[in-house]
Amino acid sequence: MILDDHEVVLHGLRQCLSTEADIELRGFCSTSRELLNVLATRTADILIIDFMLGPQDVDGINLIKVLKLRFPSCKLLVLSAQYTPATAALVLHAGAHGFIGKSLPLDDVASAVRAVARGQIYLTRDMAMELAEFSESALRPATVPGNAEHTPLLASPLLSPREREVLRCCLDGMSVAQIAGKFSRSSNTISTQKQSAFRKIGIRNDNELFKMRNQLDRP
Repeated sequence: MILDDHEVVLHGLRQCLSTEADIELRGFCSTSRELLNVLATRTADILIIDFMLGPQDVDGINLIKVLKLRFPSCKLLVLSAQYTPATAALVLHAGAHGFIGKSLPLDDVASAVRAVARGQIYLTRDMAMELAEFSESALRPATVPGNAEHTPLLASPLLSPREREVLRCCLDGMSVAQIAGKFSRSSNTISTQKQSAFRKIGIRNDNELFKMRNQLDRP
């Protein structure tokens, strides 16, 4: 069963997987609520779920946790435009069985489904290598001084010390101009460091930063 809020993506996945004789498609959903309702009456062995849905929808780590709790027999294959080792670490840590990027060839989806069906954790070879270099400290609090609620994001070993302090200030609600004043740097320098930090943890803007922080904070 597939969950994605973009019709083009759903159509592409349907076209790709419907030609595979050993894969039966059980349903297509565009919201997490729709998926949960369908699963209450129709089961599926594997769920392909988009990591980021609409602003009013349950998604990301929260959705993985809900699905693991309510439908423990379903295996989760997470699909994401945020194809980074940081995001891969988050979803696997939450209990997903595989992680694929929307930029990958569609044929990789069928391979991922088969691997997960066999009980394997699916990652492409390149992502597995990147993830091996990504320390598990990215998911452990108390490794970075400062506000404890921010540390799962700030502990990423990919962040430089200055990127980490800029990100921490962003999480505390400070603007680029305020951070520049705090550290006596130019706004351009702070903006560059902020965008670099965003790329490293797999997000694009402030909304996604706070959304990911909230997902990590919730039990």
